[in-house]
Amino acid sequence: MATFISVPFKKSTEVDLVKPLSKFVIATYPVGEEQAEYIRAVEELNKLRKSALGRPLDKHESSLDILLRYYDQLCVVEPKFPFPELCLTFTWKDAFDKGSLFGGSVKLALACLGYEKTCVLFNIGALASQIASEQNLDSDEGLKAAAKNYQLASGAFAHIKDTVLSMLSREPTMDISPETASTLSQIMLAQAQEVFCIKATSDKMKDAIIAKLANQAADFYGDAFKQCQYKENLPKEVLPVLAAKHCMMQATAELHQAALANQKKRFGEEIARLQHATELVKTVASRYDEYVNVKDLSERVNRALTAAKKDNDFIYHDRVPELKDLEHIGKATLVKATAIQNPLSQKFSDLFEKMVPMAVQQSVSVSNQRKAETVNRLVGSLREATNLCNGVLASLNLPAALEDLSGDSVPQSILEKSRAVMSQGGLQSVEMLIKELPELLTRNREILDESLKMLNDEEATDNELRAKFNQRWNRTPSGDLYKPLRTEGANFSSVLDKAVSADQVVRERFNTHCEMIALLCRPENELNAAIPSANPTKTLQGSEVVSVLRAQLTQLDEVKQERDALEEEVKAVTFDLSSSFLTALAQDGAINEEALSTSALQTHYGNHTERVQKSLRAQEELLAKIQTSHQEFSALKQSTNEANAREEVLKKLATAHDNYTEISSNLKEGTKFYNDLTEILLKFQNKCSDIVFARKTERDELLKELQQSIAREPSAPSFNVPAYQSTPSSTNPASAPTPTPAPAPRTIFPQTTPAKAAPPARPPPPSVTPQAASNAPPSSAPATAGSNPPPVAPAASQAQGPPYPTYQGYPGYYQMPVGYNPYMYGGQYGVPYAMPYQTPPAPGGYPAAPPNQQPYPYPQQAGQQQPYYPQQ
Repeated sequence: MATFISVPFKKSTEVDLVKPLSKFVIATYPVGEEQAEYIRAVEELNKLRKSALGRPLDKHESSLDILLRYYDQLCVVEPKFPFPELCLTFTWKDAFDKGSLFGGSVKLALACLGYEKTCVLFNIGALASQIASEQNLDSDEGLKAAAKNYQLASGAFAHIKDTVLSMLSREPTMDISPETASTLSQIMLAQAQEVFCIKATSDKMKDAIIAKLANQAADFYGDAFKQCQYKENLPKEVLPVLAAKHCMMQATAELHQAALANQKKRFGEEIARLQHATELVKTVASRYDEYVNVKDLSERVNRALTAAKKDNDFIYHDRVPELKDLEHIGKATLVKATAIQNPLSQKFSDLFEKMVPMAVQQSVSVSNQRKAETVNRLVGSLREATNLCNGVLASLNLPAALEDLSGDSVPQSILEKSRAVMSQGGLQSVEMLIKELPELLTRNREILDESLKMLNDEEATDNELRAKFNQRWNRTPSGDLYKPLRTEGANFSSVLDKAVSADQVVRERFNTHCEMIALLCRPENELNAAIPSANPTKTLQGSEVVSVLRAQLTQLDEVKQERDALEEEVKAVTFDLSSSFLTALAQDGAINEEALSTSALQTHYGNHTERVQKSLRAQEELLAKIQTSHQEFSALKQSTNEANAREEVLKKLATAHDNYTEISSNLKEGTKFYNDLTEILLKFQNKCSDIVFARKTERDELLKELQQSIAREPSAPSFNVPAYQSTPSSTNPASAPTPTPAPAPRTIFPQTTPAKAAPPARPPPPSVTPQAASNAPPSSAPATAGSNPPPVAPAASQAQGPPYPTYQGYPGYYQMPVGYNPYMYGGQYGVPYAMPYQTPPAPGGYPAAPPNQQPYPYPQQAGQQQPYYPQQ
């Protein structure tokens, strides 16, 4: 391994950014140049990710700049897109190819842009460390580049340590955990300090400065070593390198401090420090020689120590103090982790510069709602006043009462109302609109129900798998992820319920006035015939009361016309607060939408509000005068039953016209509302479909990993193979020396069985003593079949007990069934061949274990023989 430590890359799978981001752009921005520009920017962002993560990167500054630009772009694009709703899943592997022994995972997939940013920043630190490790430290440019990149790497890992837990919704992989990131940051800082120490040495700076720099580097390496001791996921070479570097930097500090002591004529201190440096160098050479090269430092220390001892022995005769009595070497820090502040790249340009952040978009949306509420309030006040005016006039039968002085013809105002109703489609158009409403409502209900059903089905599947796999099912619960969507769905459902109630009100009003509306749709002769006749009142045509009443009605018509114009002005007001919100976000880091919107609404609608109130007061005064004048007019009219009946019909016709106009307007608004809501619900359905599809993809990937993990697990508890099956090296166990006990029980040894000749016919077990067995030649004759060998006493160094472990399901001391002996073919294991099982008359045993066998040292009572197999 190189002297300097570099960090490997994290690897990511390919992610398509174009489809989800483009879908959001198309849904949010109208068709035009702006939308096309944002779609092109999305494609450029996708290309930038492929360049940064989709191919191997060279250890060069240009490659590092690509990573920096991608990270900068992620930082600026994060507030401009609703990434949690887009459900973009990013999958990254652990940089060190393994997780912790205590539960870390090798690969992690999260639908979180913060996770992508963290992993990209990790690769920035990794590439910076690799570039620094490749520098030529014999040149000033190489030293500066190395120090700069090590400090950048340290800053990247430190930033990960501080932010990773807040960015992620679950435990990260071990390589980006706060503990590992802190360790890597400390390592990079120590290496940057070492580079400055090398620079000071090459510049031949004062020994006091170099000693302080080296001592600080030794401290950094010591801290990194302490943090790294318990990091099981880091490469095994890291720990010895840190230990070696700690000793080497300390030795370097002692070497230069010794030179400083020599300059101050403290020769004993010089020797003590050089002796300490020698011990440190010897420690590195003896323990870590394969990781670092300490030869040059060792030679420098030895030369200095030899010269110092020689001078002191022959000239100065200064006392050499104890190491504990020496003054501590000072420290000087010249390095600092680079702060991660955007932009990191000098070549960065925002691809989505013109797109406003989501915070601004949300503020604009809320502001538009406030604007709509203000407009609706003003327009509603105007329309309510108009309806009140029409209702009062209809109740007074005005202006029809003034036009109907003849008593036998249809008043002109009623004829105009009739023509207005027929021009708008009459009764048939209203009935058609009322018939369409339930169909539109049903369509919207079906879209909403289907959207929520997708969420419910996926959540039910997620809950089932979570209950099945327990803690292994470690992704975000669907119930938590779908909360915003369910809230949005509940709002849509509430809106539909209110719309149903409004539809019912409109339908009831239509049923109430349906007969009179139908009468207004008839021709003039039929309409005249349907209106009762009355005695003429032509004598009132020239009266002053009629003239005053007509003048007042004319003024009221002018007020209504002004009100209609005012309504159009209120609807036409437009203003955009995006720039104000952007300025507030840039200055304060937050947007006080309510204050800004309230101020803007007051500015743009304050005058209109005053005019509305003025119009309402003017109408109120005119209606009071009209009612007074109408009372005088009614007193002059001849009151008969026919006149009263005629007047009642004319009132109903006028009221029917007003209600027809309002019902028709309400139905058209309702139809538009349902059609607009259909588009919104389709977007909601697409959003639900996208997140469910992303969740299904994530679920399938996690299931695949779990299945592979389960397949790799052992199907039964592991147990150790008997030693005599592992390493036989002789076909004749009787001639083997007594084996030594194994250092630890249950150790499995590799099988190194040599090739053997075909075994002879199976003879009975030989009747020999251990001493005879160890000295007998290979061709010694076996014992006769009827002999009963005496028990064999074990050698002093041989372990007692059976050569295999006793475990449940294989009782250790049961009698073996007659006719069954799994050890019958023992020649291949180097054990004597046995006759079919016969019950011996007395206890006996087989010879000692075969050669090179390492039996399990089960303790036995002293002086007692334990046979290999159960005996009767």
